[in-house]
Formats: sequence, structure tokens, C-alpha cells
Amino acid sequence: MTAHGAPRDWPALAYDDWADTAATLHMWTQVVGKVRMALSPPVNHWWHVPLYVSARGLTTSPIPAGGRSIEIVFDFLDHVLRIACSDGRTETVALRPISVAQFHREVFAALAALGVTPHIWTVPCEIEAPVPFEADETHRSYDAAAAQRFWRVLVQADRVMKLFRARFIGKASPVHFFWGSFDLAVTRFSGRRAPPHPGSPLAPASVSLEAYSHEVSSCGFWPGAPGIAPMFYAYAYPEPAGFKAAAVRPDAARYDPTFGEFVLPYETVRTAADPDAALLAFFQSTYEAAADLARWPRAELERPTPEDTLS
Repeated sequence: MTAHGAPRDWPALAYDDWADTAATLHMWTQVVGKVRMALSPPVNHWWHVPLYVSARGLTTSPIPAGGRSIEIVFDFLDHVLRIACSDGRTETVALRPISVAQFHREVFAALAALGVTPHIWTVPCEIEAPVPFEADETHRSYDAAAAQRFWRVLVQADRVMKLFRARFIGKASPVHFFWGSFDLAVTRFSGRRAPPHPGSPLAPASVSLEAYSHEVSSCGFWPGAPGIAPMFYAYAYPEPAGFKAAAVRPDAARYDPTFGEFVLPYETVRTAADPDAALLAFFQSTYEAAADLARWPRAELERPTPEDTLS
């Protein structure tokens, strides 16, 4: 089996071209993500809260709801939020230019119609100056073409990240979309405990302590922010001595001291002769730098890649 894609599969994406829609969609995913978090049993490292890339958009996967299950999907092909219940009923909310407050009302009305009444904390997470969902009339943009283009980028990133994840036989996270930070991530674990994480200015200490309870090498995709282009990233916690200066691939990759991680512009990957190979080189070389410098037991944690087997 192969996950190889062609350069034409990777659409152009510039954050400033869809900034208003991105900001609105960020809040909408938080509404849905908080529903998943409220109804799901806790899983280590907050793995019960993210969304997942699907063949039509982003999905919660099945969520327990009493004796039933529900699944909430952002469908970026039909541009609806679809809430499907295991009893056969479905409710939808049209994705169109509406405020976060109205989206919140319509989602909870649809859930109530299915007999599901979750209780969530309505203050957005991991952003500056958060406005409760029910009061947010500012974020109200939805460019359907831009949202679909963003999802198509996630499809490519998810596909390559799953191939990278498959090379590891130690503990690894799913490839999942965190609605707080609005990024797609996959994380490998050495198996060793980590020192207490110092925390983040935008999240409670309890979030970081749980997320980074064990030693990790993590990578992912972030669509950017105003004035900041989309990028792939890679980091280690705790960061081993010498990591910042490690030689990684491809040549466009660099350590960014502001972010505290290696970064690779999305545009570099998109325009490469072989985007999959460029991205895998970035993930693999940054992981090897972290694992070697921290003396991970790599022989116990990795499986040979097809290239290794043939060499």
C-alpha cells in the first residue's frame, strides 16, 4: 500500500486570504469539540477531545450519549454540520455566514432535538481575549470555497502523517485535530516520564501537565495566523540539549526560537517535486534529532520502513 500523492493534490493556502473564515471556523470547531469533551470519558493526554479528518471534513467520531452514540461532522463538501445518531435520526445545521452565537444556538437546538443535552463551558480555549460563544456576534464569516480548501490541505497532511505514524511501534497518538490550537498533530512517546511542563499563557497548567506527562516528539500542521503563513512544525518535550542546532531536512526547515520548534513552510511542501517525500523527510529528521539526543531506545520503538527493508 502507498500513501503517495501528486503535487496537484496540495492546494494553495494563505491564511490572510481566508482569515475571517478561519477565525469563525476556529470558534465553531470549539463548540463541537467541547460537546465531544463533555460527553466522552477522559483519555490520557486529552485524546478524548480532538476532531479527526474524514472523507468529507472533520468528525468527532462516535460520542457516547446515554445508551446511544452520536457523531458530529463538519461536511465541507455539502457545507453542513451533520449530527447523526445511532437510533437512525439525523439533524443538520447549514454552514453559512452566521455568528458564533447563532451557530452555538443552532447546534444545541439540533442536539436537543435528538434528546442530547450536554453541558459545556462556553468560553473559548487557547485564544487571547476570549468571548463566550453565546455572546460572540463578531465572528460570522464563512467562505465555503476557502473552508473546503483548508480541509483538502488537512486531507494531505493527515495522509502523510498517518504514514509517518505507521513507522513507530511504541506509544503514539492518533493523527488528530486539536480545536483549541486549531492544528493537526501526531505525537510519539519514548515511554519515560517527563518533568512537569511549565504551562502555556493561554491554557491552564492542568492542560499542559496532562498533555506532556511523558517524554514526546511531536509534529503537525498549523494553518497560520494573521501575517503568519501556514506551516508544518516539529518539537520535543523536554527539548534535549543540542536540538535547536540539529541538522534537519529539507533545506527550508529551520528552528524558530519564537515558536520553540522546527518549522517548514506549507508552501515549500506544496511546491516540492515530491511533497510527500519532503514532508516525510521533515518529520523523520526532526524525530531522529529528538530521539537520538534524548537517547530514546529507538530499536525497541520503530519498525523498518519499506526503504530500510530494501536497502
